[in-house]
Amino acid sequence: MHTMHPHPLRFLRRGKTVTLADVPPDRTLLDLLREDLHCTGTKEGCGEGDCGACTVVVGERRVGDDGGASLELRAVNSCIKLAHSVDGMALWTVEDLAEHDGTLHPAQEALVQCHGSQCGFCTPGFVMSMFGMYQNRVCRGQTITRAVAQEDLSGNLCRCTGYRPILEAAERMGSLPPVALDHGAVLSKLEHMAGIPRRPEADSADEPAHDAAYLAPTTLAALLAARAARPQTQLVAGCTDVGLWVTKQHRRFAQVIDTTRAAELRRIARAADGALRIGAAATLQEAYAALSADRPAVAPFAARFAGLPVRNAGTLGGNVANGSPIGDSMPLLIALGAQVVLASVRGERSLALEDLYTGYRQNVMAPDEIVAYIDVPAPDDAAASGGLYVFKISKRQDDDISAVCLAIRLVLDADGTVRHASIGAGGVAAVPARARQAEAALVGRAWTEEAARAAGAALQAEFQPISDMRASGAYRRVLLANLMQRCWRESQGQADVRLESLVLEAST
Repeated sequence: MHTMHPHPLRFLRRGKTVTLADVPPDRTLLDLLREDLHCTGTKEGCGEGDCGACTVVVGERRVGDDGGASLELRAVNSCIKLAHSVDGMALWTVEDLAEHDGTLHPAQEALVQCHGSQCGFCTPGFVMSMFGMYQNRVCRGQTITRAVAQEDLSGNLCRCTGYRPILEAAERMGSLPPVALDHGAVLSKLEHMAGIPRRPEADSADEPAHDAAYLAPTTLAALLAARAARPQTQLVAGCTDVGLWVTKQHRRFAQVIDTTRAAELRRIARAADGALRIGAAATLQEAYAALSADRPAVAPFAARFAGLPVRNAGTLGGNVANGSPIGDSMPLLIALGAQVVLASVRGERSLALEDLYTGYRQNVMAPDEIVAYIDVPAPDDAAASGGLYVFKISKRQDDDISAVCLAIRLVLDADGTVRHASIGAGGVAAVPARARQAEAALVGRAWTEEAARAAGAALQAEFQPISDMRASGAYRRVLLANLMQRCWRESQGQADVRLESLVLEAST
């Protein structure tokens, strides 16, 4: 039996390379920071990526289609992020922002000026999310509005302030004396670090030995070879689900295979006909941005898919492969007619996304297969009427898991007859499902309120949802019918049928 050997972990922090040996492959970044490096400014709150107290910012070198390199900064949750996943990257924690003379970064100074901290436990996470916002928005000339701040901070929870002073601080950052990050210097150091051998006998970074404890192949071919050699080894991507197995279920993994370094799987490409091929390792934030560019209805729905740090880490392929019945991506992709491409050393095969699943968190993938791409057809002809309607019902408006998710795509003929309907549903069955009976109730008939009611009744007959901590089965069945009515009302131009579309009048 082979012994697993973790490669030395290296990352850039405070302008210097940090090298750590013998870091277990399943050690979280938060534990590494707090317990190994004794950097306790980063807090542990929930241990599951919900509260944001553990937020840090990672910087990664990305090469564009033109061959040019750029520095991409993302706020992520360190509590469910594996430490080895930041290998070769730059890392910032709350201890790294102030100048040597004590001058605070605008993210910190704005919180002080706006009294945005009370008990202070959540403050480091807010600071780091605001640091990411500062780098990605303020430093690019964007103005931070209240709406922008609320969206970017949706993954950070606070029990004390009521959020108003924190949102005001986010808005104020841009008016403070600017602090610029030297992207060129960071990129240069990352490139230098990548060129230093880990040890004389080390394997190529592109083709790591199969007995390495943390495998992170940089090409699809190497990834598939590693999967074929170790079909039972745990695959990880953004770790927004597997991370909970480590922190909540205390599961241990002697070896993992990281899919996010395979260059082919990070790309999002557009075909000549407008179809999208989304690499499985593209982050949820990247994937939803591409989908929203074609379909504006996706944007508000995407903003409610967890908080930004989760979307910055989680991948679309991971969400699809995980197959949770309450995962939000799948109902949308089913409604869009997406195909999933499975790959192995034996080749590729494509199937409708709804056909991937055979039971609760079960699928048709062979042990050596991975989800490689998600292919999404181009939007329907602009001349055809209809539309896309996506609904997420959850206990909390932001940063919460769905009780029911319903996505409806309609294509209407000139006379208002439903030419095509595709409906994806989540939270109502053991798997993300396509609502074929409800589709059949619509196709070929005029799109009217009566047709919407018939489709709602068909949805209720088609699914028998269970009761759990998020909602009762009876409530979910009522929701299915009501969401079809909401779809009808939206299609007729009725406003204020969603909470996010309501505009509250200011008090006088």
